[in-house]
Amino acid sequence: MTTDPRFQSPAQSPSQPPAQSPSLSRRSLLGAGALAAGLGLFGCGGQSTTKSGGSANLQFMYWGSANEKAAIEQMIKQFQSSHSGVKVQPVHVPGDYETKVNTLVASGNLPDVAYMTAPTAYRLAEQGKIANIYPYIEKFAQLSGRKPQNFFWYGDKLVAGTPAASEITLLWYNKALFTDPATIPPASADKAWSWDRLVEVATSLTLDQDGRKPGEPGFKADRIRQFGISAPLTTQWTWYPLIRSNGGDVTDETGTKYTLNSPECVEVFQNLQDLIYKHRVAPSPAQLGGGADGSNAPTTTVQLQTKRVAMAIDGQWTLLDMGESDLEYGVGVLPSYQEPITQEAGSCRVMSAGTKFTDEAIELYAYSVDGANSDLFKKGLWMPVETKYYSDNAAIDSWTKNDVHPPEYRTAAVDYRLNNSVRDFTQVLKNVPAIQEVLTPAIEQIATGKTPAKTVLDSLQAKIEPLLQGRYPIPTSI
Repeated sequence: MTTDPRFQSPAQSPSQPPAQSPSLSRRSLLGAGALAAGLGLFGCGGQSTTKSGGSANLQFMYWGSANEKAAIEQMIKQFQSSHSGVKVQPVHVPGDYETKVNTLVASGNLPDVAYMTAPTAYRLAEQGKIANIYPYIEKFAQLSGRKPQNFFWYGDKLVAGTPAASEITLLWYNKALFTDPATIPPASADKAWSWDRLVEVATSLTLDQDGRKPGEPGFKADRIRQFGISAPLTTQWTWYPLIRSNGGDVTDETGTKYTLNSPECVEVFQNLQDLIYKHRVAPSPAQLGGGADGSNAPTTTVQLQTKRVAMAIDGQWTLLDMGESDLEYGVGVLPSYQEPITQEAGSCRVMSAGTKFTDEAIELYAYSVDGANSDLFKKGLWMPVETKYYSDNAAIDSWTKNDVHPPEYRTAAVDYRLNNSVRDFTQVLKNVPAIQEVLTPAIEQIATGKTPAKTVLDSLQAKIEPLLQGRYPIPTSI
């Protein structure tokens, strides 16, 4: 699914690609097993460079689930029906997408239009492998109707691409377990819980096998049947919006000074660790059955459906599974420290600099990022990117007024993304893959509960600071 994606980070959304890292869960990468099959799709190479009978033959490469595959194939059929003389070959790569991309770049066969992770898109743009789409922004309404922060800038008037979809972090819950109205997660940013209130509610919803709650006599921490909340520490989709809410960040504004060991960041990481090992209201990765990093844990929908957890912090993409289940689900905003914040991200859509059919390729590019051309917005996998889908009531209703999106979604997700979101650091920080190689195992160490958060975060400074190369610029206007 375009999905998280994920990213080259400890977790991944459905708008992010499959890869090999075991730390990337269902927000994580799908695994490398299907690489050979993906290579077979290309025959002798990637991008098509011939015209047959007056037709432009293009290739569109992407990752994703069966749902996303069906949606992309339908989108391509629609595009072809409205663009006479253009043929598009969909190339689905469900396995190790990054290796696939590197293989095609090395052979000079990058597809005409493709999904891409942010770090890879920046790298290929700087190498001249993908087209600068800046000259096309004002020519296409699908592009001009976006804010500057919705593009991947790598210099003045240099744009590697834009997302086709957006994702944010939310708080999901099983409505059947919330009999006390005072405990229902708030659905608007101005009513976001404090961290202490989150702990209180999660404690009231945590039960051992005998029905006792944490703090009650006889409570058995090793026999918990229902946890109040799942807050996976191993994914930045959990911890990054919370540290930003508390005034912290991975680096300073220049992107050259490490700040993840600031008091604000340490407080958040220690609070997340304490949910598991002090308050006993959240499962450890091992308790979820997902191994040391939680990568193989059941989906959030399954955890809520089986009442293994009452609430869960997870990405917006979870709505796709929720909508296909019989779970009575609800959605709320994250707890707030200094200000209510959620994280926003979306994978980059790119166009090959080597396409032989520039006019047709940019038409396909713009069509593919148009929120009106996929049913995955209505189904809940994606959120649109264009500004109109957050400001115009008719446009908002076009993708949210259905049985999949719960009534509170308008304030808990639409307004939340519009007014309270910050971009994921992996989309703006340079040299992210190298940074993540060091950061990911350190965060996993905090998740084990064996070492205090401050100790781990302090030890990272000498390792990460030499890797920092700054941030990619985001202009105030296009």
